[in-house]
Amino acid sequence: MTTFTTGTDTLTRDALAVLQPGFAGTTAPDWVLRRLGEGLTSVGLFGRNIASPGQLAALTGQLRAERPDVLVAIDEEGGDVTRLEVRTGSSFPGNHALGAVDDTELTRSVAAELGRRLAACGVNFNWAPSADVNSNPDNPVIGVRSFGADAGLVARHTAAYVAGLQSAGVAACTKHFPGHGDTAVDSHLALPRIDADAAVLAERELAPFRAAIAAGSRAVMSAHLLVPALDPDHPGTLSRRVLTDLLRGELGYEGLIVTDGMEMQAIAGRYGIERGSVLALAAGADAICVGGGLADEETVRRLCDTLVEAVRSGELPEERLADAAERGRALARWTAEARRSPSPGDPEPEIGLTAARRAVTVTRTGPTAPVTAPVYVATFSPEANIAVGDETPWGVGAELERLLPGTTTGHFTGTDAGARVLEAAAGRRVVAVVRDEHRHPWMRTALDTLLAAAPDTVVVEMGVPQSAPRGTPYIATRGAARVCGVAAAEAIVAG
Repeated sequence: MTTFTTGTDTLTRDALAVLQPGFAGTTAPDWVLRRLGEGLTSVGLFGRNIASPGQLAALTGQLRAERPDVLVAIDEEGGDVTRLEVRTGSSFPGNHALGAVDDTELTRSVAAELGRRLAACGVNFNWAPSADVNSNPDNPVIGVRSFGADAGLVARHTAAYVAGLQSAGVAACTKHFPGHGDTAVDSHLALPRIDADAAVLAERELAPFRAAIAAGSRAVMSAHLLVPALDPDHPGTLSRRVLTDLLRGELGYEGLIVTDGMEMQAIAGRYGIERGSVLALAAGADAICVGGGLADEETVRRLCDTLVEAVRSGELPEERLADAAERGRALARWTAEARRSPSPGDPEPEIGLTAARRAVTVTRTGPTAPVTAPVYVATFSPEANIAVGDETPWGVGAELERLLPGTTTGHFTGTDAGARVLEAAAGRRVVAVVRDEHRHPWMRTALDTLLAAAPDTVVVEMGVPQSAPRGTPYIATRGAARVCGVAAAEAIVAG
């Protein structure tokens, strides 16, 4: 294929403008700065790019020196999915905790404070919130990232989150359209399918997106999933029926449409990222997210060349590429203007911990002896959700060690974990920490063994509390953020 990216002709600039690439390192590589000068409008940041708030501010300053209105995107949902605090755990609970409290003003305040912290670091575009209705308890990728299983609740909190985040001058990107909640497959790994009929979809999946659009969400992210009632042949990201006819037409959405990561297997494994990117733009997407697992100049060059060639061959209308590029530039102008306007309201640095404390529930399933002495914390660790990653610590061990000096922690996996915990605890009272017990038979078996031998075990569920409460007491945090661990530890010691 001929390389067209050596110049800065209109087609090349438009092709670069629709890409949202990532890169490696905590400073901006030369190739990123050069591409910003050639037309690149946006970049995506991940945990690998962030060491501290000061370093992040310096990085975004580098980018902005080359292009003042650059869109700097991040996947910062708060809760389990954090990039700002990838090595410590988030200062904010996730959506499921906020939905459980069901105080939309609290949700708005949490999102506004998160937005303030992003803006202070020079980040102006957040791939959040998740507006997915978690109607399938076996969902392996959404779970606590969702406000809940009720469409009305998810809709009102999605709107509150969008309003709060954007009040800080950070563009919201509501995801994953048309809704990733009713799936049992992770689109990072394969192509999920939702077989609900059109009436159910309209009432359940689409309700939060209508609310987000009404709240002024500046961007919407597409989902890599097949919904036959909407389009029997193409996943949402590649479907004109989903992106143009439904999202633009029926729902009246005018903002930026961003794809989920094109390197995810639901797309890359079936179409390849080059072919998938052409199809996504033709279907109505405006920005191609390729940052997660692909962080090199060659990927950007290859995609840019592919898009230019698709226009020149007639496969991708030039007007469609130009329209997509202009939507990205328009959002960049909005964020640049928002940076010049001070954020209303006062900072609320403790709002995340306040919300986490309000979300915790304590169920006493039998006589409960107070926890006053050092305990043994047994963390049952499932395989990490790819969206969450395995870099971020979670649990209650660190906080209990602080509150009850002498406490120790172990991490366990497998059906024999219960017996191994009993041996490791050596007679000390156990605090068992689980995450989505209902989705992991091995975890249920291990907990059965543990509770049969040590019925005074405290159980802390840090995922979706779908299983029946058991443990003395049973504590549900509805998320595994650092502040959720703090709130759970406080509840354990308080008795």
